[in-house]
Amino acid sequence: MWNFGITMKNTILFSLLIIVLSSCYSSHTKTLYSPDKNISIGFSQLDNQIQFSVLYSGDTLINNSPIGLLINDTDLSENVRINGWSRSTIDQIWQTINGKNKEVRNNYNEYSFSLRSQDNENLGYQLIFRCYNDGFAYRYNFHKQYTNEPIKINKELTQLRFNRDFTWWAYNGENHNAGPLKRSDSKDKTIRTPMVMEFSSNIYMAIHEAEIIRFAPFSLSASGENYDLEFLLQQSEESVPFRSSWRSFILGEKPGDLLESNLLVNLNEPCKIDDTSWIKPGKAMWDWRVWGYKAEDGFEYGLNTISHKRFIDFASENNVQYLLIDADWYGEEFNEASDPTSSREGVDIVECMRYAKEKNVGVILYLNDVGAKKFGLERVIKQFADWGASGVKYGFMRGTPEEKVVHTREVVELCAKYKLMVNFHDNPVPPSGDRRTWPNLMTKEFCHSQADAKKSYFPETTVTSPFVNMVAGPLDMCDGWFDFNNSVSRVKVFQEIPGTVAAEVAKLIVNYSGWKIMPDSPEEYLKKNDLFDCIRKMPAQFDSFKVLDGQIGEFISVVRGSGEEWFIGSLTNRSARDIVLDLSFLPSETEFRATLYEDAENTHFLNNKESYQIREISVNSETKLRIKMAPGGGHALYLEKQSTL
Repeated sequence: MWNFGITMKNTILFSLLIIVLSSCYSSHTKTLYSPDKNISIGFSQLDNQIQFSVLYSGDTLINNSPIGLLINDTDLSENVRINGWSRSTIDQIWQTINGKNKEVRNNYNEYSFSLRSQDNENLGYQLIFRCYNDGFAYRYNFHKQYTNEPIKINKELTQLRFNRDFTWWAYNGENHNAGPLKRSDSKDKTIRTPMVMEFSSNIYMAIHEAEIIRFAPFSLSASGENYDLEFLLQQSEESVPFRSSWRSFILGEKPGDLLESNLLVNLNEPCKIDDTSWIKPGKAMWDWRVWGYKAEDGFEYGLNTISHKRFIDFASENNVQYLLIDADWYGEEFNEASDPTSSREGVDIVECMRYAKEKNVGVILYLNDVGAKKFGLERVIKQFADWGASGVKYGFMRGTPEEKVVHTREVVELCAKYKLMVNFHDNPVPPSGDRRTWPNLMTKEFCHSQADAKKSYFPETTVTSPFVNMVAGPLDMCDGWFDFNNSVSRVKVFQEIPGTVAAEVAKLIVNYSGWKIMPDSPEEYLKKNDLFDCIRKMPAQFDSFKVLDGQIGEFISVVRGSGEEWFIGSLTNRSARDIVLDLSFLPSETEFRATLYEDAENTHFLNNKESYQIREISVNSETKLRIKMAPGGGHALYLEKQSTL
């Protein structure tokens, strides 16, 4: 005989238990979607551990992965509780000053979780996730409500548990990029960022960080099991309140999508400079690589004001906005006695500034970290401004990675105070979208710039760096070599340079930079005046940036707009290549005159570098234009509106 009383009581208790458990589970299980719903991030709390997972286009990329920090020797990836959470949405348009595009849309959904240790009531933080249509990011935010004591970040305990193998490339200092490598073949490797990953023919991801302003940049470790990645942080101590950088993940169907993304700049704060009228991107002549060049009239370039005036004359007459005067102009750059508030014998910096101003050309002055710190950074920066300089090229910063991060921001802010733009060289702190906040930060040598580190790079670097290094931000790659055959005879060229002149013009379109630093002499540009005309026509700043096609390490084609004119740059690796350019981005029912700057039939990046050809054709938005590139070569295309059909 059934005991209905006991059964009913047990059923009620069981039902109540299910309701309670379901309530607890649902309160700790959230899903954050991108505005277009193509990316979803799932959050769950299992056994007092916060985990997250990521789906892209319905495909799981990251399985449930623990997230958190080891703080003051307390593990905050587990035994934590969620004290509260909030949700917000932002959709806005902001105007760029020094960007790839005139306008940027900042559209994201955000979850913010307040987490506290169950082992130590005085420890906790705010975990903020943002999800965009082109990726997602998270950061740690420390408030005084958790503790007033200094926080020591011992380690990041987050594990990225990818659900499959992938091919990856990564930043590698002043060398060719690391990769392509399989994660399964990369055990125990330390990987610098940006790290670019290919999961399939239509899923790509880049891992980097945004708003690097306080702590040393992180790297990644492939020492975990399966296809996992872990974060490597340098231990650091800080007083609250403070925030970490954003751990940033850019997603796209093509490698070019990662390059076009504005995720990093959107994660930075809005511009902090009230008057930005003095911030002007542009092209620049550069004295450093031209030392020792002998012109046909018998003149030999050197570190002197006479040479600088020749550069200024050429710049003034050829739509070049700046002259960069590089190291040693105030003495040997690593000598502590070299004073950057005065110039050495043969260099009259005051006269140079006067002459440049008369010719409407700006002057960028090199500054070594040794001189800046010995003679006082602000004193030096102020002197540059008083002379009338337009900007600073800052080189060889010393210190720990964390010290370099802090000092970089100090340099940028002081330059802004005195209305100077700035370019960082020699293994700088990575770009991290910070040009939104401080748009006077024009570019960085976050790559192997041609002929730097006393060695040359080859065409494979040309078609890898844009897809890897440039994901982080603008690069100073020193593009625009025209004298390949004799350049190694110069004082500051240490190895023969491979490449083609058509590719050098194309690089000035492909490689985004606030300042385009051109390394050759005026005379070499004028010897190929018809080819240089493409550079002459390029604006100081383009309006837009779009990758038409490309594969990492193989080739790339980029189109840049300027009013009703368009420029397309294409580059290939060591293989000759035919590609088709789809011109459907052009306004419909409009005819354009296209000038093609091409490798010649027998051009080669090793033994016939300076041969090229130029031709003109008519095109419109329906044109599918087939172009050819020589081994290690490139192709530049200038499109000028002719008529409306």
